[in-house]
Amino acid sequence: MTTQAPDAQSTVPDGTGVIQLDPWLEPYKEALRTRFSYAQKWIKAIEESEGGLEKFSKGYEKFGLNVNANGDITYREWAPNAVQAHLIGDFNNWDRTATPMKRNDFGVWEVTLPAKDGVPAIPHDSKLKITMEIPGGERIDRLPAWIKRVVQDLSVSPVYEAVFWNPPAEERYTFKNQRPKKPESLRIYEAHVGISSPETRVATYKEFTKNMLPRIKYLGYNAIQLMAVMEHAYYASFGYQVNNFFAASSRYGTPEDLKELIDTAHSLGLVVLLDVVHSHASKNVLDGLNMFDGTDHLYFHGGGKGQHELWDSRLFNYGHHEVLRFLLSNLRFWMEEYQFDGFRFDGVTSMLYTHHGIGTGFSGGYHEYFGPSVDDDGVMYLQLANEMLHKLYSEVITVAEDVSGMPALCLPLSLGGVGFDYRLAMAVPDLYIKWLKEKADDEWDMGNLSFTLTNRRHGEKTIAYAESHDQALVGDKTLMMWLCDKELYTNMSVLSPLTPIIERGMSLHKLIRLVTHGLGGEGYLNFEGNEFGHPEWLDFPREGNGNSFWYARRQLNLTEDHLLRYRFLNEFDRAMQLTEEKYGWLHSPQAYVSLKNETDKVLVFERAGLLWIFNFHPTNSFSDYRVGVDTAGTYRIVLDSDDTEFGGFGRNQKETRFFTTDLPWNGRKNFVQVYIPTRTALVLALEETL
Repeated sequence: MTTQAPDAQSTVPDGTGVIQLDPWLEPYKEALRTRFSYAQKWIKAIEESEGGLEKFSKGYEKFGLNVNANGDITYREWAPNAVQAHLIGDFNNWDRTATPMKRNDFGVWEVTLPAKDGVPAIPHDSKLKITMEIPGGERIDRLPAWIKRVVQDLSVSPVYEAVFWNPPAEERYTFKNQRPKKPESLRIYEAHVGISSPETRVATYKEFTKNMLPRIKYLGYNAIQLMAVMEHAYYASFGYQVNNFFAASSRYGTPEDLKELIDTAHSLGLVVLLDVVHSHASKNVLDGLNMFDGTDHLYFHGGGKGQHELWDSRLFNYGHHEVLRFLLSNLRFWMEEYQFDGFRFDGVTSMLYTHHGIGTGFSGGYHEYFGPSVDDDGVMYLQLANEMLHKLYSEVITVAEDVSGMPALCLPLSLGGVGFDYRLAMAVPDLYIKWLKEKADDEWDMGNLSFTLTNRRHGEKTIAYAESHDQALVGDKTLMMWLCDKELYTNMSVLSPLTPIIERGMSLHKLIRLVTHGLGGEGYLNFEGNEFGHPEWLDFPREGNGNSFWYARRQLNLTEDHLLRYRFLNEFDRAMQLTEEKYGWLHSPQAYVSLKNETDKVLVFERAGLLWIFNFHPTNSFSDYRVGVDTAGTYRIVLDSDDTEFGGFGRNQKETRFFTTDLPWNGRKNFVQVYIPTRTALVLALEETL
């Protein structure tokens, strides 16, 4: 089964090319055409009024504070409801009348501050605001919407303050490394800078660069997905309540520190994706976009339509010219200024539907993806965003977090798609949690496991994961906590006996990850710490826990203690990534599953020329177990979850040769006979590939 989309040139340029790939979409031909022509209409309008998406998405060079070549500073802000506007700050002693701004016909306010002998009138790192008078005479103070740096002094107030970031040339970070090529197989390490330390405090960009980048490289990942970088006032929101879209969070350090982090990642061959939140925005007024010019409908929909009930946040009006400028420019800014390699778009389901996914269970019926519940403007914005990014950056990567399974989400606009490269397989972690909560081990259903891992849209790429940050949050448990719970604190030392609970936990932790990696998608994702079975959930400092950092950290030191069993899981995770690097199953056609034996709890499949054998049975081991395989030859073990290096019992010798017998078995041309101990997995490869 191929994962490549058909040639865009061979399709009719009306948005119905996707039907060639999925004939079930034929009844929705008109809806696809309408969706496509709506995006084209916007692209044409932007072409005519702004000179195209390339120029339009450079809004940050026009809006906000920009320093001209001669040192003059020009500040522009869109605030049509304001009747007067002034720039105030340390530079003019906060004089509310000293620096008036002029308004144009589109509601954009502007002022230029001349340089003195080439020195900008506003000093680097000094505080400022825009103050506006609105109809009725009320005066409101706001942080500039396009501000690139905000800082917070919690001892004074939780409200952020805007600062003018314009460091002298010698203090500016200069990128030294090219962006790496887009990986053929995407192996993502999802990470949060602030929790990336065993210490009970907020870790920094510099510490992440020094401590985490070498660890991620060692583990064999080739991509990092950075969470909570866009500035958010509430640390416990995990970065999902953004108040300043162009500001990199100052709680971890300076913009220059973040640039160094990304550049260093590039030097190690790691691509860096930004977890971008364009699905909603913080309700903050004093340091956010909400009520920016005194109205509730500037960047957002007015009234109830602009409120997300569950997230208690504001919803963008994607059908507005200036909102499109702001959001598209925001993506472009992170690509240009910080050299990110792409984005994981958060909350895509909320953007695609007028119901935002609230109270909606998606059955997979195609009628759910078309018609009145689809947000045409949300779809159009994502189409424009993907079109702009892929046209300007040939190696860009975009990932959609969508629970609905919308068809064509990961196909180019030319075929009628939304344009993402990948979607997240959100049903997979849900299955594991459900099983661990509700089913005994001998009730695990190999057919259901195989179906859930392979149930993805033909021609659209999926990123599989066993658990992400969602499953690590307080109120839920990580897989390792479901498997071992309290014994993680008492029995993970090699000096204590290997209890049945720890043995089961470690075995299943490895099996769940390996089967997800091999069968689940065209990309793989792991949340930091989960690779070695991090013993605790995640909970940020908040009132409810006495503002404690105890759970807002990752105990990465656990893998470095040779008396603890966590290192075995860490090494297994590394072996998985490095074996994938060699054999490339993630960019190979989908696996062929030859056996789903419910009695034996055995699952067998072939992918990328490898033979994968899983025994999930809680008590039974099988000797001389017959397994079908298409390609004849001599096979050897390339990965064995039972290897002593991974905390197993080493019941198979690495050097063992498995010879095929020329007789059909389970629909394959040959078979081999293997010994598969209880709760173990083997991956075999032809000897000549070793």
